[in-house]
Parts: sequence; structure tokens; C-alpha cells
Amino acid sequence: MKRTFRPTLKALCGAALACTALGASAAQTITIAMLNNPDMIELKKLSPAFEQANPDIKLNWVVLEENVLRQRATTDITTNSGQFDVMMIGTYEAPQWGKRGWLAPMANLPADYDLNDVVKTARDGLSYNGTLYALPFYVESSMTYYRKDLFAAKGLKMPDQPTYTQIAEFADKLNDKANGVYGICLRGKAGWGENMAYSTTVVNTFGGRWFDEGWHAQLTSPEWKKAITFYVDLLKKDGPPGASSNGFNENLTLMSSGKCAMWIDATVAAGMLYNKQQSQVADKIGFAPAPIEVTPNGSHWLWSWALAIPKSSKQPDSAKKFITWATSKGYIEMVAKDEGWASVPPGTRESTYARPEYQQAAPFASFVLKAIQTADPNHPTAKPVPYTGVQFVGVPEFQSFGTVVGQSIAGAIAGQMTVDQALAAGQATANRAVQQAGYQK
Repeated sequence: MKRTFRPTLKALCGAALACTALGASAAQTITIAMLNNPDMIELKKLSPAFEQANPDIKLNWVVLEENVLRQRATTDITTNSGQFDVMMIGTYEAPQWGKRGWLAPMANLPADYDLNDVVKTARDGLSYNGTLYALPFYVESSMTYYRKDLFAAKGLKMPDQPTYTQIAEFADKLNDKANGVYGICLRGKAGWGENMAYSTTVVNTFGGRWFDEGWHAQLTSPEWKKAITFYVDLLKKDGPPGASSNGFNENLTLMSSGKCAMWIDATVAAGMLYNKQQSQVADKIGFAPAPIEVTPNGSHWLWSWALAIPKSSKQPDSAKKFITWATSKGYIEMVAKDEGWASVPPGTRESTYARPEYQQAAPFASFVLKAIQTADPNHPTAKPVPYTGVQFVGVPEFQSFGTVVGQSIAGAIAGQMTVDQALAAGQATANRAVQQAGYQK
């Protein structure tokens, strides 16, 4: 009688080790384009918990500096190359890319995700025509940080609502370069989301605007000249050396290591500055609203770093599973256990702000939520404008011309050109961009 050979599973695989490899190869890999800010580094650190819970999904991280991330994500989405399954984008990109059909809608989320718990301002900023195209990882406005001990030593008191005139006076009195403490730290690094995000809020509150209602650039207006001259002179006089190379991360390092008397930047930094593991001045930090000058309009920004799925993703279901995990209530609890409640991703969920643990650990909590809720992208300037966005102009061309203008203004900080030269160059760049796009009337 002929025997039928029935190979064992071990024989089929060749060896138990090969079986393991075969099983592993069946897992889907999703590639994530991620920003190199501290909150995102924490996400990568905690992500093995997601992989353990989802053994059929492997995460491939591409962690990039802000300007590089924007370039890579934009190139990938516009060429439909499908290099990334998950992209970290913001309130500038999400509505525009959603409108063009480049992003998968964030629909059919799990019931326990509790989308209604997500702050409405955040949802609205990431939507187009009522459809949500990204889930917020954190949401921020901008605010003023200052060293309470240095203010006390000089007999100074931060007002409940500082003006830029007062900020400049404080910076002069607090500047102590001989001891490595600078009166103020501000973004100077070129980029539409770096120095232009901050300096646009200065222009706004000084009464300026990027364009008039007919899309004519306003960069050579008296308001722009006054605002940018103020900003450049303040950094030259009372800022750290090499300020034209400093963005959010560089200034965060300076402030948390005790080198800055004041810093005006994103509210998300509060959790890092109050974290004793990350900040040498955690017990010395005070906070106030972003300064104003002639108008409160546009003095503090609204931004969300969010996670989105490009339509070109080859693994959209796995990508959505990861995004919902990374922006869930459960993930916030994980960060609280690992880093403390002060350091959880802010601005996204009403339930975070309702937690007594968060209110106790984060004295800035209610202040930050109010700043987020009062920032108004639809009325960012004193005079009417044809665009939305506080610290950016919500049109596709801004990514390009905003960065070019930022390069000119960084050049003025570095002393390579005058403010008038920088603004004249910026005026020509901005006008050319909107003329070519057919906006000007």
C-alpha cells in the first residue's frame, strides 16, 4: 500500500524560525511621516504598546524637522507617490488637501473614540465642508512665558494682558548676556510655519495684514514696517546669538535650560516647561497671554498638529487604526502614566480638561483652552482680508511665498539686509504669487 506523504508544518516552513519569519512577513507595515517635537517623540516611544495590541501591524517611523516634514509630505501628496500611510499635517493643509480629494475622510470611527469629546475648534480647523480629514494629536495657541524669579529680582510685574511695548521694556531690563541669560527668545528660523507663524501675529496686532481685500500685498505698509522693525530690533538687542537659526525646538531648549527671561510661542510648550524631568526652571515659570499692541485681532494663533491618511496609502484601514489609537483617551492616559499629567497632549479633548489630575498638574490648563477657543482664523486682522488663518494665509501658494518672505526676514535678523529691503523683496514675492494664481482683482 502506497503511503501518502503529509508534510508537517515544520517541514513546510523548513524550520520553526522560518515559520516565525513567515508570520512576521504577513504583518502590514505602515509608514508614518512625523514631526520631531517632544510630544511626537513620546508617541514613538509608547508605540510598541500599539504593535503588541495589533501584531498584524508594524510601524515604520520617518521623523523629520518641521520644514523638511512639510516639504516631504507635500511632495508625496501632490505626486500621489504613496510613500506614507500616515502624515502629520496641520490646520493649514487639512482643509486644502481634503478639498482636493487628497486625504481619506475620517469617517466611521469606533464608538468608543468619542469624537464629540474632541474640542470643536480643533475639529472645525481640520474639516472642509463639514467633513473631517485629520484627527488632532495636539492643539495649540500662543502665549507668553516668563521667569517669575527674574521678574521678582528686578521688581517687575507681568500684566494680565501685556503689550509689545511693555515686553520690550522688560526685555531690556532682564537682558543679562554676561551671565548667559537673554531678555527674550523668539522664533527667527526661516519658514512659513517657523518665523512667519510668529511674526505674522506681531503684524496682525500692530494692525497689519498680508493682503487687502483685492489681494494686493501689504508688506511695505506702515504697519508691516513698524511690526517687523520692532521684532528684528528686539531680537538683535535682547535675543540670543544666532537667533535667525532658532525655531520652536531651539527656543524650547534655551528656555527650559534657563537661558531666556521671556519666550512668546506655542501653548504646547507649557507642559514641557512645567515638567521637572525636562525643564531646569519648572518651578520658576509664569505665563500670560500673547502680547497685543494696537488691536487684539490675530495676536494669538490657532494650530493643530494632526494625523491624516493620504488617499495614496496602501494600508488605509491599518493607518486609521493607528491614528485613532494615537489620538484616543487611552493614549492620553498612557502619557500621563509615563510623563505625568502636565505633559499629556493638550487642546484636543474636553475630558482632559475636566480631569482633576490635569487641572492640578497643569496650572495653565484653563488658560490654554481659553486661548485656543478665542483664536479666530475668520477675523485675524483689524482690517478686512480675503483669506482665513491667523498665522498663515489659507491658500496653497502661501507655503511657497511665506517661506521666501521668511528667508528675507531671517536675513534682516542676521544683519544681511535691512528691514525695508526684506519687506520690499517680500512684497514682490507675495504679489507675484497671487497674480500668477489669479487672485488679484
